[in-house]
Amino acid sequence: MTRSGFVGLAGRPNVGKSTLVNALVGSHVAIVSNRPQTTRRAIRGVATDLEAGRQLVLVDLPGVQRPRDVLTERMQGRVERELADSDAVVFVVNGEEGIGPGDRFIVRALLGARAGLPVLCAVNKADRLGPNELVPVLAEAAGLEGVDEVFPISARSGEGLPPLLERLGELIPEGPYMYPPEDSSDQSSELLLAELIREQVLNRTRQEVPHSVEVSVLEVEPREDGLVAVRAEIWAETESQKGILIGRGGKKIGEIGVAARRSLERELGAQVHLDLTVRVRRHWRRDEDLLDRLGIE
Repeated sequence: MTRSGFVGLAGRPNVGKSTLVNALVGSHVAIVSNRPQTTRRAIRGVATDLEAGRQLVLVDLPGVQRPRDVLTERMQGRVERELADSDAVVFVVNGEEGIGPGDRFIVRALLGARAGLPVLCAVNKADRLGPNELVPVLAEAAGLEGVDEVFPISARSGEGLPPLLERLGELIPEGPYMYPPEDSSDQSSELLLAELIREQVLNRTRQEVPHSVEVSVLEVEPREDGLVAVRAEIWAETESQKGILIGRGGKKIGEIGVAARRSLERELGAQVHLDLTVRVRRHWRRDEDLLDRLGIE
């Protein structure tokens, strides 16, 4: 007998959902940054345990938020659709920050997504808290209407993840695996490479630039000598943002390129020649056709 099901990860922006997905899958399938709105698509990470006979399809959802433009409207709509199709939800909170109004707003949204949906609350960064700090947060999380169980965890260190995995395995339905056991994600190779490049942009820019950037991989060409040539564009919305991304004498784009190339090499298991271009695409976050092509539904 095997079990297989969808688990949505919900929470405020920047509480560690992507780090948790990567930890549960055991692979870098979702980019991680300390910038809010890092996750724009519903990224599915596949965690298969053949010995336990379970396959968890973990859906790393964009942070729940009130929409401000077409991009964030689509992100929020995707959150709601994915939650409605989930077999269980892991509601992630930042233990260091405690339970705030944003967390309560999300729990209310979860209650409205689908009646009877099991909700497990993962209190992340529990390893950074002493007992006197952690216990009140766990008690407050347990008292939230709609939360069924609470698990103190550290997505970064792996502390507390085995009990969470075991409980999720009990909640998903019996059935065949939905993905081959060796798969770790449903993303195309081009999208994953684009996201790895964007991760390095997010980690090296600030203010409005991270939210205005998208990356498109135009070509991936394995060569006979074993080198993989990757050609990609980084989009900004204004000339001033383009200037920031390039930097004085090309310093910033050089830093981004070096870090991105290392990430791509780890993913591809080969040496990479990365050709990065920065171009301006004004108002791309409001372009419905372009968002369709980017897969931001």
